[in-house]
Amino acid sequence: MDEKQKLENSIMDKIGSGRVKLRSKYVFLAEKLGLGTAFALSVTLAVLFFNLLLFYLKETDNLKYLSFGRFGFLAFLESFPYLLVIAFIIFIIMAGYLLAKSDASYKKPFGLLAVGLIIFIMIAGGVLTYTEIAKKMEAEAYLGRHPAGTFFKFFVGGGTETRRLGIAGMVFEVGDNYLIIETPQGLRNIELKEGVSSQAEKGQFVIAIGNNEGQDFVAKEIRTMEKGEAPMIERGIDRRFKPFSGQEVKSLPPHLFLFEEEKKDCVKKCFDSGIDPRECFDQCMR
Repeated sequence: MDEKQKLENSIMDKIGSGRVKLRSKYVFLAEKLGLGTAFALSVTLAVLFFNLLLFYLKETDNLKYLSFGRFGFLAFLESFPYLLVIAFIIFIIMAGYLLAKSDASYKKPFGLLAVGLIIFIMIAGGVLTYTEIAKKMEAEAYLGRHPAGTFFKFFVGGGTETRRLGIAGMVFEVGDNYLIIETPQGLRNIELKEGVSSQAEKGQFVIAIGNNEGQDFVAKEIRTMEKGEAPMIERGIDRRFKPFSGQEVKSLPPHLFLFEEEKKDCVKKCFDSGIDPRECFDQCMR
């Protein structure tokens, strides 16, 4: 008996004894489809997260803080979307791992495939910035009616979370040593310490670095922005204040005034007494 016959007999004996089990070609096909599906899903999610990252950096105040130097860099770090970056990296790693397990990794060097995968994800994510996907997810985050909105809000905060070291919004009222601005959270008081000045006028957009002290923001430096430089902030302001546009200042709901309690009480009392809003703010913001 030749060696080939011996090998065949040995394999048949193992199959007959149950030590080796035959697997249907359909099982192999299902495994291959499962691997391919998981890879496609990982790539799709990596593209989506990269798109959301680009959208956030383009639409919010995050990158604008870098123009303020060292203190602005701290505000940039505070508002940076770390969760988006982490999720993006995780899905790239998952896609790379699945790619390494596929047949393609045996045909071409894995390093070349990995570089090509990353380039593809970045290009596809960049192309998606020309669509309305991220903006629609932002709108759903505001409405809270769809899982996509929850998804967006969890990872980027809708671009409207309160900053500790930076603030951006539209000027609502101007005083000698303060500005009151509209933000997506409501009206905020920016206190201008000695040596800090602003040429901003009512209706202009401003961005400032400094520190929150209670509900007030104490500015170290403040600058004006052109309309359209932080679209997500602008949309957040519109959603917050649009239902009350056209009303007298004194008729604005109290929850829109994000001042310290003492100042909030002062504003409410002088509004109730019929004092002119400008005089009211001057009186209460001292």
